[in-house]
Amino acid sequence: MSTGSGVVGLRQRTRDLVRQQIADVALVMFDEQGFDETTVDQIAAAVGISPRSFFRYFASKEDVVLGDPMIYGEPVRERLAQALESMPAWEALRSGFEVVAETVESNPEWALRATRVMISTPSLRARNTEKHLAWMTVLVPLIAGALAGPEATRQYRARAITLSAITCLDLSSTELVHRNGAATTRQLLNEAFQLLKPTALVD
Repeated sequence: MSTGSGVVGLRQRTRDLVRQQIADVALVMFDEQGFDETTVDQIAAAVGISPRSFFRYFASKEDVVLGDPMIYGEPVRERLAQALESMPAWEALRSGFEVVAETVESNPEWALRATRVMISTPSLRARNTEKHLAWMTVLVPLIAGALAGPEATRQYRARAITLSAITCLDLSSTELVHRNGAATTRQLLNEAFQLLKPTALVD
């Protein structure tokens, strides 16, 4: 590794650490005093940076909680594509969402707090819906390609199946908060997928 690339790598690691520190402090503040009630100025002061510096790391307060919708959407799509090689559509979608379960369970306290903030804040719930719509655009084509029948029918069924799966993900996240983390995301996701399995699925 050249000296130049080493410096760049160090800078990126430092940036990532600062970004995570800001996110950790902000999330606690959102949870304790409310998302809308917490200002960027308050977060910046708590971390010891300027409000302008906050916006070097996050475009908005919402990004602290939800961020780029495709950070997880693309890994889910990749896992789904692999699973569809050997599984029916519904089971493959569950396999795809294992990426989310792994991420949540790598830091369950963060995930529980972030989800609690999200479901209690209308603007974040709306942002979460936008995230799901973004996921639909990359997941539906894969599911449609795995189904049989005329194109229009496959597209319709793929949208219905994928949206049902995303609903399972939402249910498991909400239930995680209701149970205060007493059950794992993986357990709740399995339960939701079992409860909502489409009876009309043949493929």
